[in-house]
Amino acid sequence: MQMTHYVSSDIMDLPILKEIIEEGRKLQLSEEAVLNINKSHDYLHNKIKTDDSPIYGINTGFGALCNVKISSENLSKLQENLVMSHACGTGEYVPKHVIRLMLLLKIQSLSYGHSGVQLKTVERLIDMFNNDILPVIYTQGSLGASGDLAPLAHLALPLIGKGEVYVKDKIVDAAQIMKKYNWEPITLEAKEGLALLNGTQFMSAYGVYILLRAHKLSYLADVISAVSLDAFDCNMSPFDPLVHLARPHRGQVKTAERMVYLLEESEIGKSEKENVQDPYSFRCIPQVHGASKDTILFAHRTFKTEINSVTDNPNIFVAEDKIISGGNFHGQPLALALDYLSIALAELANISERRTFQLVSGLRGLPDFLVNNPGLNSGFMIPQYTAASIVSQNKQLATPASVDSIVSSNGQEDHVSMGANAATKCYKVLENLETVLAIELLNASQALEFRRPKKSSPFLESFVSSFRNAVPFVDEDRLLADDIHTAIGFIQNMNIESDILFN
Repeated sequence: MQMTHYVSSDIMDLPILKEIIEEGRKLQLSEEAVLNINKSHDYLHNKIKTDDSPIYGINTGFGALCNVKISSENLSKLQENLVMSHACGTGEYVPKHVIRLMLLLKIQSLSYGHSGVQLKTVERLIDMFNNDILPVIYTQGSLGASGDLAPLAHLALPLIGKGEVYVKDKIVDAAQIMKKYNWEPITLEAKEGLALLNGTQFMSAYGVYILLRAHKLSYLADVISAVSLDAFDCNMSPFDPLVHLARPHRGQVKTAERMVYLLEESEIGKSEKENVQDPYSFRCIPQVHGASKDTILFAHRTFKTEINSVTDNPNIFVAEDKIISGGNFHGQPLALALDYLSIALAELANISERRTFQLVSGLRGLPDFLVNNPGLNSGFMIPQYTAASIVSQNKQLATPASVDSIVSSNGQEDHVSMGANAATKCYKVLENLETVLAIELLNASQALEFRRPKKSSPFLESFVSSFRNAVPFVDEDRLLADDIHTAIGFIQNMNIESDILFN
């Protein structure tokens, strides 16, 4: 197995990122990347020597101070001041798995040779990634335009020997770790601070992480809902291909096909039904889950473009002999995609909670609250309350962040995306979805036992049997919080092949 990933201009996508992170691959610059970085750096410094005209962020101030010319002897100090002054993050700590992705994506963006940075700066970022030395970063501070300034400033601080880093599970001063590894602080050259701080790697890293888990939870939403279908003794006719080819949205067709596959050879599914129709939360699984799949795919495509892009400013084009100040740092594409993704994930949780509600309602031969001796036992009454409170919170979190904008930098930055807020909200929606699906699985597996001796499909019987090894049948009231947390862990620990997740 290849344990080194060579950073190059090859297209990066979620399956590759999944392998790098999960397999613990080390990073190394390809010859192509080294050449591109050096060419861009050399071009920029030759330009500075031969042309003293103002170039934004290189020999001028930043933001509203863009018209303030900076003398050549202060260009390095300008970049160091930028990093320190912009490190204004607050709030909770960014999870380490997201920080790891931020480092990876920043390295990738700088490797294209449009940023003018020193080779040793990128190599130091790689050293940090390979040694799992992760800068301490905070969730609040980015407006999602001008780049994710505050989070990326905290990402850059250890390069100059400042800030804090994670070493395993401890937070230590960056200076202490640099001494341990004999790393000298990087003296930032012209534009380097701006190249490090401009960019969308905070939003992008959150988005990539969310999408990796969203693909998995979308698949598991289908599997868990299939258990619920048999547990509630539902009809199979709504999944007939004819229905979905008459309205062939990609996600809808794919979901219907998957439900048929998951329920193949189910005794319960084949049995004669007394009920002619099922509630929408069962009957419309292809339509609802499918729409969320299509949204996940849209977000996936958006982020695939982003992580293969250069998002700092200004951009250096060596072949064209141009340094252009533009706006590739603006996070609007990501903000809209993250808001849309939040809505799609919230809907998967909404419909899941409705299936849980139906399962505990004492219908179709199931006991009230899925327990023997209801009354003496409350059974699964309150897990549905928990799911209901979570989906209600999701509805608030799914309010779009991208419709807001606040003027900043004395009016120079007069429209921002708020994509960073969209990212952190979407992350919470994702975690909430995982909990709601765990609660549905808890209920559905319990309800399925009341259909015995009839069996579900071989696939679902195997799936439920694995779950039963972690969470046994509830004969009488016990501490269900423990079962919910175990169910969440069961979902988190499931390993699903990439060809299932991303196709």
